[in-house]
Amino acid sequence: MERIETSEENGVDDAQSRVREQAEQFRRVREAHQTEVAEDYVELIADLIEHTGEARVVDLAERLGVTNATVNNTIQRLQRDGFVTSRPYRSIFLTAKGRELADMASDRHRTVRDFLIHLGVDPAVADADAEGIEHHVSDATLNAFRAHLRRKRSTR
Repeated sequence: MERIETSEENGVDDAQSRVREQAEQFRRVREAHQTEVAEDYVELIADLIEHTGEARVVDLAERLGVTNATVNNTIQRLQRDGFVTSRPYRSIFLTAKGRELADMASDRHRTVRDFLIHLGVDPAVADADAEGIEHHVSDATLNAFRAHLRRKRSTR
């Protein structure tokens, strides 16, 4: 005999579904926080190498507003994860994996910044806001931003 769900049971299923969706959203945010520091560091390392020819602990610490010890600890983690190479008292270099992450982070930042500017946000504010948003925006949203910016450029 086929069992028929009552509306009360269906309400429980809906509530459980909402709980699962909320848990998934928080999981994605926690995951983004875990990669945020790595993305910021490799993006900054790439920028320093491009503009000054090298990335040093002291330069990273100054730009990030943290201590040299904090940078050293993070660089050790980035080395362990395969994003950078470094030796004591030497510059820091990106691995191919680190360069890929830096390029991806830079592209996300640029897309969010350009979209915010298109909305009328002051460029300096857009740049600062993009720094936080870039780590939490989904690929689907980024693709929508890119498509919108492409349409805007093609109508000029």
